[in-house]
Parts: sequence; structure tokens; C-alpha cells
Amino acid sequence: MRIPTIDLNADFGEGFGMYDFGADEALLGSITSASIACGWHAGDARTMRTAVERCLRAGVAVGAHPGYPDRQGFGRRAMALDAEDVYEAVLYQTGALQAFVHAAGGELRHIKPHGAMYHRCDASLDHADAVAKAAVALGGLALYGPPGGALERAALSAGLPFAAEGFADRAYLPDGSLAGRDRPGAVHDEPSRALAQSLAIAQRGEAPALGGGFVPVAVRTLCLHGDGPRAAELAALIRAGLESAGVAVASPWQP
Repeated sequence: MRIPTIDLNADFGEGFGMYDFGADEALLGSITSASIACGWHAGDARTMRTAVERCLRAGVAVGAHPGYPDRQGFGRRAMALDAEDVYEAVLYQTGALQAFVHAAGGELRHIKPHGAMYHRCDASLDHADAVAKAAVALGGLALYGPPGGALERAALSAGLPFAAEGFADRAYLPDGSLAGRDRPGAVHDEPSRALAQSLAIAQRGEAPALGGGFVPVAVRTLCLHGDGPRAAELAALIRAGLESAGVAVASPWQP
């Protein structure tokens, strides 16, 4: 399976106060959409505003990246929030980011839950429906999530656009899930590995699995993590590699 057009997205705006975290400015020449932290796992009002304005100037589509209220764990630790809590958390965070986007003359395009919330919503239809409910309340925003999971089902049920997401810099297990970050080889720190995986996903709809073989990964968008030490280098390499292979790189919803 060949994907003629694919989005290249990155997590964005994950600094806080005086702490500048990630390679935001350097990423803007390569990515086509950004998921901006909304102040709970990372980010704050100034960081959100700056991230929005940078993306809009660069023609990068803007999405929200709401997470659990877990700064210390960077939103990557499971929390016992119920579906109503998730709805309120996503509505609160995304609504704040949407205000900054509107103030800058832009339009918010999508919601992509962050970290542990992302994985919980992929597995739990109740939690995924809570995210979809917030997306509807905020004007019918698209959802980003893993292919074939609860977030996709929730988006379809709510009549929302959905972009199935694959990962350029994370390893897959033979069952198609992402390898846990504590597992050796789970993160592709070497750019050549991430490029090879990106090309396999875009050109054949599959990704190499840890331990050998390939798993199906049919997606519309590829994520790379903007907080990696070589994130900007990786984004530029992947963008150039995809385009050289004849794959167009563009946001599913042009800004």
C-alpha cells in the first residue's frame, strides 16, 4: 500500500516559564502540523501563545495536545481519571489553546491526547468518547490517534475527521503496539532508522517490528517527538526522504 500524501507532525510548545524545551523553531521548516502542549503536562500561557504564533507564521497546522495534570511525570504516568474527568480536562486545555489561536487569527485543527492519556483513550471507548465530546463542543475538531483503536471509533461515531497516526521515532512490537520506552530499542535515536521506518510506513503501509518482521501501519500522519536531542535533524531528514521517494508531505487540513 502506498500513501500518496502524508502529514508530518510533531509535539510542540513543551517548554515552561524560563525553560525552553524541544527544538520548536528548527522544526517548523520540516513539519506540516503541530500538537501544542496546553499547560498541564507542559507549557504555559506564554509558551502556548508563542508556539501558536510561530506555527501560523510558518503555515503549520495547529492542534491541541492536552494531557494529564502531571508535570513531574511529563504526562506519561497513568492516572485514575474517569471519563467525565477526561472530558473536562480536554475541554479546559483545548479551549485555552483555541483562544490563543483565534486571537492570532488562525483556526485550531485537531486534538491529539498526550502520553498516558493518549494510550488510555486508545484502549477505552468511554475515555475516547470523552475526547470526541470535547472536540464536538469546540466546533468539530479532528482527532489524531492510533489506527483501529477506540479514538478512531469515537471520532467516526461523533462524525469527526480522524487522522490515523504512526510514529517515525518509536519502535513497534509484533502486535502493532508501541514498545514501552523502558525497552531497549524502543526509541529510534539514530536518524537512519527513523527514516527507514517512515519510508516503510508511507510506501508500504507497514513498519518493522522489534524482533523481526513487519506489522501493518496504515496512517495519514507520522509523528516525531520534538523533545528528542536530534529532533530537527530527524524532521529534515524524514521530510527530504519522503519527498525524494515521491511522497507528498502536507497537513490533512491545510492551515
